[in-house]
Amino acid sequence: MNAIVPRRKIEGNSAVLLPLRADGSVDWDAFCAQVVRTADAGLAPAVNMDTGYGDLIDEGTRVEVLRRTRETLAGQTFTAGAFVHDRPGAPFDPLPYAHRIEQIQGFGGIPVIVQSFGLTGLPPAGIVAAYADFGRVAPRFIAFELGTMFAPFGTIYDLATYEGLLGIPQCIGAKHSSLRRGAEWERLALRDKVRPEFKVYTGNDLAIDMVMYGSDYLLGLSTFAPDYFALRDRYWFEGDPRFYELNDVLQYLGQFAFRAPTAAYKHSAAQFLKLRGWIGCDATHPQSPTTTAIGHSHPAEHPRTARRLRFPVRSNVRVSPYRSTANARSTGRAYPLARHPA
Repeated sequence: MNAIVPRRKIEGNSAVLLPLRADGSVDWDAFCAQVVRTADAGLAPAVNMDTGYGDLIDEGTRVEVLRRTRETLAGQTFTAGAFVHDRPGAPFDPLPYAHRIEQIQGFGGIPVIVQSFGLTGLPPAGIVAAYADFGRVAPRFIAFELGTMFAPFGTIYDLATYEGLLGIPQCIGAKHSSLRRGAEWERLALRDKVRPEFKVYTGNDLAIDMVMYGSDYLLGLSTFAPDYFALRDRYWFEGDPRFYELNDVLQYLGQFAFRAPTAAYKHSAAQFLKLRGWIGCDATHPQSPTTTAIGHSHPAEHPRTARRLRFPVRSNVRVSPYRSTANARSTGRAYPLARHPA
């Protein structure tokens, strides 16, 4: 286990949900509003990730996400998933990855290299060589290893392979989504020894306190509440003990939202954001798993979590996707958890 690193400035990246309407079309205004909300909170939006159905949307939607993100942020930093669709047993093809990387960079984003069957099917040395080749196209990119509970093509690399990634200068960090603390602690220890400036981005939505040990984050859970994640991060930097209380409640939300089937968390996110008044429909992608209707047949309801977080269960907040959300104020009922500074 790594030592706790107190009063550290945490780098937060939040995978943005792609909100859908009942007819399956994208609610672009709601999407852009969530991008602004995330950036205004101080987190970097991450688009076309798993939370944004990056492996399920078509090419036109993927490009439109990038275009609208660039337009909405007007030069602010964002990351985007570089996803290549293939099938089990498919050989690795670097050309589609190069296209995705150049596409993301063309819109001003930093590519997050999403695994594929072809990439993870390579031998360890071939995997490291493939990432090194990505560095010929991308001056900065983020690697991403994920468990099969998120996607069937996912693989958690062995430590020798991970150390190979640390040796690629253009690879500025790697998201780790095994949902296992031990594996992430091993990566932190290796990072500290080999390349301290390398970012280990936790993707462990069941252990968001990994930031205490030196991880930064790229999480799907933070799309539920980018404002409260940013506040939690600030508490840690300031040495404010309210960090622990707020982190506990956010983790309560994560334990519920990421229950089996894990990939259904996107449906939970849509339900939760609808409860917050931030989106108008809680539909999920038709190829993405669904979860129990909130407030009906599951004993651990999102409204209960909302109350513990002082979230308004209903809110009339409506935010223009093309202006700052800084002056938006909720008029919904608030429920005390802790007194948060203005």
